[in-house]
Amino acid sequence: MPPCNGSRPMTGLAAQRASPLGRLRGTGTVLAFDFGEKFTGVAVGESGVGVAHPLGLIAAEGNAARMDEAAALVAEWKPGFLVVGLPLSLDGTEHELTRRCRRFARQLEARFRLPVKLVDERLSSAAAEEALRAAGKGGRKHKLRTHQVSAQIILQSYFDDPGSS
Repeated sequence: MPPCNGSRPMTGLAAQRASPLGRLRGTGTVLAFDFGEKFTGVAVGESGVGVAHPLGLIAAEGNAARMDEAAALVAEWKPGFLVVGLPLSLDGTEHELTRRCRRFARQLEARFRLPVKLVDERLSSAAAEEALRAAGKGGRKHKLRTHQVSAQIILQSYFDDPGSS
């Protein structure tokens, strides 16, 4: 659709800034992480709008590589704060992955000097798998998408109830 004012259509960075996702790069931007030993899903959202979007996947097992990839995302999106999903048992107790996730959150906070909010992520992976199946993207072929959709669910959960974290 041509622009109303008769000017040429926007391209490149101008178009990106004018699009809903382009506006996410402001101070209200939030990055969320679904921490995993092999894969960490990432989502992005804007706190004023309160809508989360899957962003990608950090496919790094080592801590240094994982933090380097997180650094690239933080540099690109310039978030005001970060959200990390906190894995708990169904009864709310902590386990080994919970402790590793808390460590990841502390490292993010120290490295980027940004507030990190922990959000209960119980059943987020199951919800992500269900959402992908409903969209016709389930099964092994789309397994890696589960992590970023899980991060989206974690961030949306925070936006929907920021007082619960």
